Amino acid sequence: MIKGKMKILKNRTMHDCNYNKVKVGLKGFLLFCLLILLPSTASAQVTYERADSITICKLLQKVHRQSPVLSIAREFLGVPYIAHTLEVNDREQLVVNTRQLDCTTLVETVTALKICAQQGRKTFADYVNTLRNLRYRQGIIDGYPSRLHYFSDWILDKVRMKMVTDIQSPNPPFTALQHIAVSYMSTHPNAYQALKAHPELVPAIRQQEEALTGRTARYIPKEDIRNTTLLRKTVKDGDIIAITCNKEGLDIAHLGFAVWRGDGLHLLNASQIHGKVVEEPMTLRYYLSKHKTFTGIRIIRIK
Repeated sequence: MIKGKMKILKNRTMHDCNYNKVKVGLKGFLLFCLLILLPSTASAQVTYERADSITICKLLQKVHRQSPVLSIAREFLGVPYIAHTLEVNDREQLVVNTRQLDCTTLVETVTALKICAQQGRKTFADYVNTLRNLRYRQGIIDGYPSRLHYFSDWILDKVRMKMVTDIQSPNPPFTALQHIAVSYMSTHPNAYQALKAHPELVPAIRQQEEALTGRTARYIPKEDIRNTTLLRKTVKDGDIIAITCNKEGLDIAHLGFAVWRGDGLHLLNASQIHGKVVEEPMTLRYYLSKHKTFTGIRIIRIK
């Protein structure tokens, strides 16, 4: 459950929300960033708290075109892991929450910041637009089904939008082929707040699942994730790691960012086990071995 009152913008400027009274470092820049008008079509569909916009504006001032993905991701170390932070409105809206993260929202938050930095975009409105483009099919909010719920679907859509690259070579180490077969949401609607409240949405979700099922993707089997020269050349620091699984009805079990250390590949992730965003102390190989349903990793690179 989200703590504190969420701000829902309804065609107002940032100035209307009294952001000019907030005293923070880099005051002049932050005021410039916060006083930018959000487009009216977007502002009516954004939910966030003042702390979120301040955090984003500070980071947009701090990062630059050459900022590594990992340096951005490490800004969120220690942020509490909280599930279901997007499920706060009955009507689908873009939720910006930098205070509480799960594995998917961490990846989207960092990716949006990196893309903004690469494009020299420095306002909260820029970030909101980029996050919307990442989270929704072709960047358009059109109800709950327009959010990309399965990460394989997210990958396909963001590749089409030229925001990320789906790395599937060389072979080796991409020796395994995942046959995607998703059905979990439509067969477990009571596990999802929106589907439980609005069962009429289930057919649309089922149709999306059917469109995704049957696709294939190459991945690196977990037994091949070793501290080798080949793997170090293939997987780069800051790559998005999508952990594949064989749980019925699902495609991807968990997400994070690649971190190379002396002993091998590690994972920076929003961890339910640790209860916060961490760099896993154990190697990714050992981490995967502790989960029987985990089969390997797909690699996604931010363009």
